[in-house]
Amino acid sequence: MEESSKSYVKPSSVLPTEEFNETDMRLHWNKYAERLGQKGLKIMESILLINDPVLDGTRITYELPNEGSKLEFESQMNGLLGHLKGHLHNHDITIEVIVNEKVEMKRSYNNQDRYNRFLEINPNIELLRTTFGLDLKD
Repeated sequence: MEESSKSYVKPSSVLPTEEFNETDMRLHWNKYAERLGQKGLKIMESILLINDPVLDGTRITYELPNEGSKLEFESQMNGLLGHLKGHLHNHDITIEVIVNEKVEMKRSYNNQDRYNRFLEINPNIELLRTTFGLDLKD
């Protein structure tokens, strides 16, 4: 009876360590944030969307604007790590949180700001806008 009550721990050599890129990581990061928002955890959702996480190998670096948001983030970090490890099939992923009091919240306030952000991401947006004679309206 005693042996059957022991939990089985998978050897770490069996856990997957597939390659993944920053785009895939950010996609699953944002999906996790959206799922938290749908569950009513709006504060954690906004903390996850304050900044873009940066990938270096399997280490994710995430900058937050203050110690309070870092503490809130760290209290929910295991759920995020589990989500990323499972969906990216890599159990070597770690997250490092950096507090940078000078980080400004990155928010788009109007259509021009959004357009400028999309233009940074993909310069072909300008070609699309001019080809179809599109205009920005507020």
